Amino acid sequence: MDSVEPGPDARAARRPSREEAEEAVRTLLRWAGEDPSREGLHDTPPRVVRSYEEFFRGYATDPAALLSRTFAEVEDYDEIVLLRDIRFESHCEHHMVPIIGRAHVAYLPRHRVVGISKLARVVDVYARRLQIQERLTAQIANTINDVLQPHGVAVILEAGHQCMTTRGVHRPGVSMVTSRMLGAFRDNRSTRQELMAMLNRPSVATPFE
Repeated sequence: MDSVEPGPDARAARRPSREEAEEAVRTLLRWAGEDPSREGLHDTPPRVVRSYEEFFRGYATDPAALLSRTFAEVEDYDEIVLLRDIRFESHCEHHMVPIIGRAHVAYLPRHRVVGISKLARVVDVYARRLQIQERLTAQIANTINDVLQPHGVAVILEAGHQCMTTRGVHRPGVSMVTSRMLGAFRDNRSTRQELMAMLNRPSVATPFE
């Protein structure tokens, strides 16, 4: 049976207080063999709690709502829209260490398009949660597909996992690549090949970079 992710109301109902969260950090410091009261660690618990608010801010945002405003005046544009090299930062749900990588997000519009910043924000909202890369890839693609209902969606993620590079097997330099192809990108080989060709083209620097 598939697990169901609890909604924001359920998470909020059992959310510990800030004071409880800070005390949990102090407990971990003591478990590691440190003294939370020493000068260098005195303010560490509140700092950690504030950093967690940033790391996991994605739980507070509905990614589907970000895509709700679309534009129909596109002069019948019906080709691939691709946003490349979206940097993202996430955390592994197994060890709570960083996953850092880049995402490529493409869709084939049916009638409407969405502002490109919204695609990047959808990536960020899902990344700012405890994740595994496979689920993160699927969540991004499925949300874009469900809300925009385009002819197709493609999401490709490439990332380094510190749970593998800084612990365990200690294999720095290894990256993981995942993809999810929906609609035309899954069913139409030429559309998928066109996307791959676009991804492999050299980046064009703008005057503002």
